[in-house]
Amino acid sequence: MSAKTKFILGAIGLAGALGTTQAHAQSATTEQVESLQKQIRALEKKLDSVQQKTFLNASAGYMPTKAKFAPPDVLVSMKGNRPTICTADGYNCVGITGRLHLDVGGYSYKPNSAATAPQDLQNGVNARRARIGLTGVFARDWEYALIVDGGGSQDGTVTLNNAYVSYKGFKGMRIEGGYMDVPYTLDEATSSNNITFMERASSQVLATDLGAGDNRAAVGIRANDNWWWAGAYLTGPTTGYDHSLRVPYAATGRLVFAPINTDAGAFLFGGDVLYLADTGGAPNINDIRMRERIEVRIDPTRVLDTGALSNVNNALVLSAEAAATVGSFHAQGEYFDYSISRFALPDLHFKGGYAQAGYILTGERRKYSASSGSLGGVKPANPFFWDMTGGTGAWEIAARYSYVDLNDKTIFGGTQENITVGLNWYLNENMRMMFNWIHGTVQKTNLAGADRGAKYDAFAMRTQFAF
Repeated sequence: MSAKTKFILGAIGLAGALGTTQAHAQSATTEQVESLQKQIRALEKKLDSVQQKTFLNASAGYMPTKAKFAPPDVLVSMKGNRPTICTADGYNCVGITGRLHLDVGGYSYKPNSAATAPQDLQNGVNARRARIGLTGVFARDWEYALIVDGGGSQDGTVTLNNAYVSYKGFKGMRIEGGYMDVPYTLDEATSSNNITFMERASSQVLATDLGAGDNRAAVGIRANDNWWWAGAYLTGPTTGYDHSLRVPYAATGRLVFAPINTDAGAFLFGGDVLYLADTGGAPNINDIRMRERIEVRIDPTRVLDTGALSNVNNALVLSAEAAATVGSFHAQGEYFDYSISRFALPDLHFKGGYAQAGYILTGERRKYSASSGSLGGVKPANPFFWDMTGGTGAWEIAARYSYVDLNDKTIFGGTQENITVGLNWYLNENMRMMFNWIHGTVQKTNLAGADRGAKYDAFAMRTQFAF
């Protein structure tokens, strides 16, 4: 007989005895009643103890690995601090993405003469990028993005930045279409969250403005493995284009080889082509305009400007690129050759390029990204915390020389030379502070030979967070 059964029978017996005692209460003494009550209370405590031990013994024999539970309907994650919800099989996901690049800065601008335009540049602040949107996967093989941007060279107007669908069912290949950042040129293939300086070089911006770059309507294909990257796209207008006008269209191609790609370092080289087949615009009007700012966007005024180039048949940009990393050192450069073919007018030829290098003082490295065919970003090994429980973050110094020449025949768009020195502080994987000093010159004349150039220094700082 078990202990539990014995205690229960004992309790029943005592209860009966108590009932008998109560039936003959007149003959029982007070002392006997109190004694029986104490015994009952003691018996109740022992019964409670037996019940607890029985429960614990049953729990010890419970084997959770043998039980069957239904899997959760969704999985929630915060990888890279990006809120993401996925189905249990991972075939369908939706995540929230965003970035803010808030710039502040000023200029020391000295025009060479009264004929220089502009005569001054304004200090201030600018939300260079202020994006929020959704990215995700559906039916395992399809990716999508829907992102709006309230920033820009002139912030404040909310525009459609990304709205595309990408099919990734073939290993190492993507087929995609919609409004996107076309992966043309080395610097454009590097995310704006990871570029070394606050702005890409002027020569690169002039090339992408002709038919690639951000929020561009495009359809294309790209493929890669660890040693090469290739992509080709047909492109149209950017978001906000007046669709009552003739639609511009172009084609881009990029091919990259990475013969060295190890933990110690990497080397890549490649070539790019952009062909603008139709300038778009009003009927029988075939104009383009090549113009660019100083390599910071506090004041959006263009200091280089060809004016309207009329009767354009097509435009062709050929470029070469190379990049290398050795430990914490990294370098890259690109050269651009712009050819403008025109009806009944002389063809035009412009050129430009840049070279840059950087070193991460805290030992982190920029690794080669096989998916983009470019150098990736910096993730600090010891993130910074204000209470000093963390590390110092990652610190990077860098310098760049850039050059562009928009002068040819009777076109005086000007030449620009910039030397940029930068300091980057990566607080953690989501936040960065950037400090840029740009020393540059613009050399311009007009048909009369008047000096329209300028010298300048620009100082700017960016506060960046992204997820």
